[in-house]
Amino acid sequence: MKHSITVSQLAKMIDHSILHPTFTDEDLRHNCHIALQYHVASVCVKPYHVKLAAEIVQGSDVAVCAVIGFPHGNSTIGIKVQETLQVIADGATEVDMVINIGKALQHDWQYLENEISAINQVCIENHAVLKVIFETDYISDDKDKIRLCEICNHVKVGYVKTSTGYGFTRQPDGSYNYHGATDHDLKLMRQYCNPAIGIKASGGIRKLEDLLRVKSLGASRVGVTATKQILDEALQFYTR
Repeated sequence: MKHSITVSQLAKMIDHSILHPTFTDEDLRHNCHIALQYHVASVCVKPYHVKLAAEIVQGSDVAVCAVIGFPHGNSTIGIKVQETLQVIADGATEVDMVINIGKALQHDWQYLENEISAINQVCIENHAVLKVIFETDYISDDKDKIRLCEICNHVKVGYVKTSTGYGFTRQPDGSYNYHGATDHDLKLMRQYCNPAIGIKASGGIRKLEDLLRVKSLGASRVGVTATKQILDEALQFYTR
């Protein structure tokens, strides 16, 4: 049975993540060609890979998204601003920034508003879209997430995003793992963010059912590495 939504529409929800620290230039090329094959929304890449990624996808319908302050958000505001300017100059039209997590945990909301506002202003001036990563594995208090949503509403960012996929926390058995995009956090972010702000779910989305679930909760973008697996599965049930 075919459904009303198309595989093309599902693909345009995907920022194909090419962020693992071990990825080489050849890994980047391989993954960019996957992104081009499936016509996803963007390739999400490390800052030094932006220029090469932009060359590979030039002239296509796939954008280049760059991460800054990734994955722990610890750079100063000035460095994050300069990093944003650099990735945009190199060809990024979307920017995913990690907030200063420590400042959020100590409730220094003015610092965070200054940080997000400064980077968003650079993006606006250079026709780029900003996505603000909360890193919800570390920012676990709902009141703090709501306050971050309110700041993003005030600054008028493009998207808020759950996670980096690298927010590892110690588990009861002593290992390290992350939760990523939970249903609870997506519902909360959609409830407290203005309708004009998009929601990006990232972390733990590996199957078509995961993509459809987060879509139903209000996410309009997802960060995934399993693009091929998800969209190949979608082709069995949806029209192109």
